[in-house]
Amino acid sequence: MNYAAKISYLGKNYSGWQVQPDALSIQEIIEGVLAKIEGEPVRITGAGRTDKGVNAWGQVASFKLRKIFEPDKLRLAINFYLPEDIRIMKISHVPDDFNARYSAVSREYKYFVYHGQVCPPMLYNFVWWRKGKIWNMELAKEACKLIQGRHNFKAFCRAGECPEDPFRTIDSLKIRNRGNISIISVKAQSFLTNMVRIIVGNINNVALGKNNLDWLKNLLAGSERVQSAMTVPACGLWFWRVNYV
Repeated sequence: MNYAAKISYLGKNYSGWQVQPDALSIQEIIEGVLAKIEGEPVRITGAGRTDKGVNAWGQVASFKLRKIFEPDKLRLAINFYLPEDIRIMKISHVPDDFNARYSAVSREYKYFVYHGQVCPPMLYNFVWWRKGKIWNMELAKEACKLIQGRHNFKAFCRAGECPEDPFRTIDSLKIRNRGNISIISVKAQSFLTNMVRIIVGNINNVALGKNNLDWLKNLLAGSERVQSAMTVPACGLWFWRVNYV
């Protein structure tokens, strides 16, 4: 039976989603629990990778089990063994050809920025706390408009990990404020390594007046990573939703 699970987790204590040889990952933890329930190794496929420290509200993973479980009972069983910072929110039976990664048509991330000299402690590990100058929101919105669409995102990828084809299409990129919090939402079919965090870093530079919109246009034309802004902290990034047909 093929299953799909919606998964939420806090990334602080893990090396990221994907199994790695010498570090603890979310995928490894969940596969270990499923192996205990199934009685043999189980491999799961995530809809997208998240780096060390990145959180997820709506990661999706698919996996096959020999045993047939009622979805809610399987969810309860898995959550019983999982650490409290990883939760299965929902499980469904899905067609045999469903694959959490390859069946996805788009992925959505949200990045949370807290502006202010004092950050509430309950938010500290889940936002990027910016203590300095407040953003010019009009400039930030103009930056978002420029980044939308299909561009060469070579300057928006971790150095040394850029693929041969660095072109990606951003379907939607929006920013809104809730008090001291800025929320940047981005949707695309796929992303380069660190791409969302570098996008936010570049928006930050434009919104602070450090660089202008022409500089951003040049980055989107295929500039090198060294000409781009910083990679903002992982704690503010959330893998928010996966969309399927």
